[in-house]
Amino acid sequence: MVSKFKLFIDGEWITAENGETYQRVNPADPEDVLGEFQKGNKQDTEKAIEAAQFAFEDWSETPAPKRAKYLIKVAQFLTEQQDVLARYMTREMGKTLRDSCADVQEAIDLAYYAAAEGKRLGGYTVPSEKHKKFAMTLRLPIGVAGLISPWNFPLAIPARKLFYALICGNTTVLKPASDTPICATKLVELLDKAGIPKGVVNLVTGPGESVGMTLVKDKRVPVVSFTGHKDTGATILQEAGVKRVHLELGGKNPVIVMDDADLKLAVDGVLWGGYETSGQRCTAASRVIVHEKVKKNFEKMLLEKVRRLKLGNGLDSKTDVGPLVNEAAQKKVAKYVEIGKTEGAKLLTGGSVPSNMKGWFFEPTLFTDCTRFMRIAQEEIFGPVVSLLPALDLSDALNIANCVEYGLSSSIYTRSIKNAIVAVNKLQTGLTYINSSTIGSEVQLPFGGAKQSGNTREDGPEGVRQFTELKTIYIDYSGKLQKAFTD
Repeated sequence: MVSKFKLFIDGEWITAENGETYQRVNPADPEDVLGEFQKGNKQDTEKAIEAAQFAFEDWSETPAPKRAKYLIKVAQFLTEQQDVLARYMTREMGKTLRDSCADVQEAIDLAYYAAAEGKRLGGYTVPSEKHKKFAMTLRLPIGVAGLISPWNFPLAIPARKLFYALICGNTTVLKPASDTPICATKLVELLDKAGIPKGVVNLVTGPGESVGMTLVKDKRVPVVSFTGHKDTGATILQEAGVKRVHLELGGKNPVIVMDDADLKLAVDGVLWGGYETSGQRCTAASRVIVHEKVKKNFEKMLLEKVRRLKLGNGLDSKTDVGPLVNEAAQKKVAKYVEIGKTEGAKLLTGGSVPSNMKGWFFEPTLFTDCTRFMRIAQEEIFGPVVSLLPALDLSDALNIANCVEYGLSSSIYTRSIKNAIVAVNKLQTGLTYINSSTIGSEVQLPFGGAKQSGNTREDGPEGVRQFTELKTIYIDYSGKLQKAFTD
């Protein structure tokens, strides 16, 4: 029997007004129907916005340490259900069970970190220019937050957006990706179980054109947080009007391997960064820029390990690379492989849809002898495809790394402190790793990118700044009028 999932609006689990639903299947086995989901629309979304708006006053006046208690409860529930949630995630998104457990763990870490922010939410004080005058700032909630999350981290990213918005005193309407609605629904179930007041958290599943754009355009939603494709992000900026818009939009992330690098360590980092989650991460290591002196040796070492990767169902503990999220993703990756071959890149391994598997699988793929302006070296493929590019020296490598429109994550493998510091200063990305891969960010530090990768930072102290208004306060206790810019 197919499980049926509902919307969550004003503390109630309800069906969509139009009665329409859609089904989602397991990407490793399209015959495995995961559930039936509500196809929410503009009317459902407006109802959720109204509920969030009504709940805002009481929730925003609830002391932040008390708001934190709900998040701590959710962290405990997530910990208790980690294995169950990981299995849901693997079945609906395709990533390996190991990868799914890490996704749930990130949500747990986020809950505890955001809850701790409830004891801070700090402004700052400064000396006033005037006698007997006090100057300070406060961080105050903004209002209803429209949260639009992607499918590749179906629990961690909704958790990130929800937890920071809630601890800051905002109420929320969450629209999860249509490909992965189960994990988001389970997260909202846990918030409901924790006793979150009605209207504070609302969930509307359905198309981006109706649900997502209603959140973007509605004037009652003063802050929108979106993670997804850069073209959608550009449309959101055009349609949102004057409101706070946070965008995290992907990347084309380089790994630089210098001639003094530990090649075994670099190979392991590329293997993890390029093929974990089947390459379906905004921080995936899709470009590897290798010093020409070590390129031949590095290429041989990497190729040997890529060929050993086991493709299969993520629930199988022996699987290294799971399926892509849907058939459209599979076709997109296949298209880029053909583009790479046409452009003259050399295909070393992979490049095909396996004929003996019924899911949306794609072979782990490795190209070499790529040039910086090939499309496979410029555009985000979002699949298990890695391209190797030769570099003459560090300066050449940095120029290659920076010649794309994205700027999310980057990495350099080197034993030289000088090389590392130069790279940190010159790489045009929001994150840089030294002797580590392009993936693996931690919740206590900001996450986000430059250029077309987005316009914000999430996590850490920046998570609070995203969802608060900074108010400046002046308290004059002199008992007389003190005019500005006068003695």
